[in-house]
Amino acid sequence: MSHTPPLIPPLANELEPALRAAIDNKTKPPGSLGRLEEVALRLGLMQGTLAPALRAPASLVFAGDHGLADEGVSPFPKAVTVQMVLNFLAGGAAINVFARQHGLHLKVIDAGVAGALPEHPDLISRKVMPGTRNALREQAMTPAEVELCFAHADRIIGDLHARGCNAVIFGEMGIGNTSIASLLMSALTGTPLEDCTGRGAGHDPAGLARKIDILKRVQARHGPITDPLAALAAYGGCEVAMMAGAMLSAASRRMLVMNDGFIVTSALLVASRINPAVLDYTIFGHTSAEGAHPKLVSLLGGKPLVAIDLRLGEGTGAALAWPLVMSAAAFLREMATFESAKVSNRE
Repeated sequence: MSHTPPLIPPLANELEPALRAAIDNKTKPPGSLGRLEEVALRLGLMQGTLAPALRAPASLVFAGDHGLADEGVSPFPKAVTVQMVLNFLAGGAAINVFARQHGLHLKVIDAGVAGALPEHPDLISRKVMPGTRNALREQAMTPAEVELCFAHADRIIGDLHARGCNAVIFGEMGIGNTSIASLLMSALTGTPLEDCTGRGAGHDPAGLARKIDILKRVQARHGPITDPLAALAAYGGCEVAMMAGAMLSAASRRMLVMNDGFIVTSALLVASRINPAVLDYTIFGHTSAEGAHPKLVSLLGGKPLVAIDLRLGEGTGAALAWPLVMSAAAFLREMATFESAKVSNRE
């Protein structure tokens, strides 16, 4: 399956000694700001500057439906995807609350919702198909549909970048998409499916057992898959493919990729299998209570900023971690040095 990923520039590693010196010379004991110092260093390396700034941050919620949801892999009906998108557009969801609180520009992307949506200033309509096909019966997407997701993603990120945005907080909505994330994780990491599958939107034990059985049948139908684009075509979904493409496009423009929960991390897994350098531009917002998420984050080498047992999606965990990232950039830019404050440094 052909796809030419965007070139991702290397981090400005030549700046690391100067960045470490700048961080250590702030009016504090070395290392006393803990993980914030790691984040500040990473931001400086991403942006190639000793004074990184976060500009016009965007919270993007990618929405799509899944034919596999017809098999009962979620306790919620597929109609909830459209209903929740309308809730986002009305400003009533958790991510709306947190985006308002933290000054994030929220946009919803219709990547493949199975239903008509009204025009709205906060809706970006890039519907590739009205929900993917049922992966238990056939390929969820064609290679051309996967390619179209990546093309749309590049345009979305390019438009944001042209308007001055240099940080993207990723979120998603789609009934059944934890199942897709489980299938992608198992295929691309070799982890047994049982260890990749959790309660999702709230299965009881019987529902979880049924979900695992269905996913095993999906896996058996398609056989072993190690190619990331082939995995997207086999399992879906449009929102996951579009997120993976958007992550690659953001990293190619030296934009921060703010990672969220299990489904967003499955998209990051796909993106990293296409170009591992995307991880250089990624900050892991949180680990969720969806059982496989900490395992997947660890496999990707991530160090999440917070762990507060979220399992909502929508980009909520990344949004809640966002103020920590802002604080990291702010202290590096604004905090006095020992010299400027005339404070005695250590002997």
